[in-house]
Amino acid sequence: MSPDATPHLPPTFNRLAWSNLAAQSAEQIALAAAPIVAVLLLGVGEGQSGLLQTALTLPFILFAIPAGLLADRISRRRLMAGAEALRAAALLAILLLIWLGLLTLPLLALTGFVAVCGTVAYSVAAPALVPSLVSPQLLPAANARIELARTIAFASGPALGGVLVGWVGAAPAFGFAAALSVIAVVLLSGIYEPAREPVPRRHPLQDIKEGAAFVLHHPLLRPVFVTQFVFNTAWFVMLAVFVPYAVRRFGLSAFGIGTVLAMYGVGMMVGALVATRLMRRLAFGTVIGLGPVTGFVAAVVMALTIFIASPWLAGLSFFLLGVGPILWVISTTTLRQSVTPPRLLGRVSAINIMSYGARPLGSALGAIVGGFYGAEACLYLAVAIFGSQALVILLSPAVSLATQPEMVGDGPAVLRAC
Repeated sequence: MSPDATPHLPPTFNRLAWSNLAAQSAEQIALAAAPIVAVLLLGVGEGQSGLLQTALTLPFILFAIPAGLLADRISRRRLMAGAEALRAAALLAILLLIWLGLLTLPLLALTGFVAVCGTVAYSVAAPALVPSLVSPQLLPAANARIELARTIAFASGPALGGVLVGWVGAAPAFGFAAALSVIAVVLLSGIYEPAREPVPRRHPLQDIKEGAAFVLHHPLLRPVFVTQFVFNTAWFVMLAVFVPYAVRRFGLSAFGIGTVLAMYGVGMMVGALVATRLMRRLAFGTVIGLGPVTGFVAAVVMALTIFIASPWLAGLSFFLLGVGPILWVISTTTLRQSVTPPRLLGRVSAINIMSYGARPLGSALGAIVGGFYGAEACLYLAVAIFGSQALVILLSPAVSLATQPEMVGDGPAVLRAC
């Protein structure tokens, strides 16, 4: 294959990619529609809206590990199909409650919670399924395709959800999201998943311990997990104070703030499109290091707005925060898939999702520091935290990798080496 040749991914993987696009779009539309419906249809205030958002994020913390256990014990394709069917059923329940005039905030929170449980299981199983559908050489291209679909959903889903609620009402918005989930299930039904070795039945805590020990003792995966946890903390420290800071410092309107924030999605799109070419031209470890370093540069650019009140600098910062993490996700997902025994992929993927638990920590830290010392102090703090996560990965052996590691098997020697 020439350096600029476009890799041809197998049809069975393409079905997964389209399913992923439909599933991610359904998630984003529903997540955008839920608070709009809560405010406009149910008349809830800020405090109740915050409780709703909490209900919609809790499954990532509560059920990532159980989903990982299931992904390593049963068919990953069937787990994803079942999870997506669960989300479709929850969204259809919301649709029915709206039509019957029975929707309340507790019911919206409950059904939304169930829908996000489906999201968690799908998100954990998908990266574990990919290596069984493509060759090791195509993993970077496959992960880039998955992330491109996720990026499109993240960029367009919230806007589409708002437009649907505004134009055709709340019920059709949830109905459209449910239809996308059904399409995702249908696409999954056409995927052939190679059979795996039967997994011996053990106590779930033993399986959890095995997966956690593998990540925390692995010389490549441990610094990746720490870096991702610290990155999420710093990112949400900055995000917690940006909107009031932008209004006060730049005098931006709601449209202006939305435009600046949209640069994050633009950056994600650009990163997903160029990732495969970068990974063919640069050393594998160099691409891994680009994400954390770009995050640090983005934080410095945002801190410069304290001295230069330019929304263009803020937009550049968000653009870099979009480009860097996408390159990071694609390269580190490929790394995990390469060095993790197939029977552990579900649990290792789940532990990766658990790093998102740093987001509420970062938001709380931003709220406390911003409340006592102002948004500027949060921006300086974000620079320091982003700098620390860049150091963690730059001092790790991961950045010295010249090429993508060879795929490992399920032999006991692999586990003993870590």
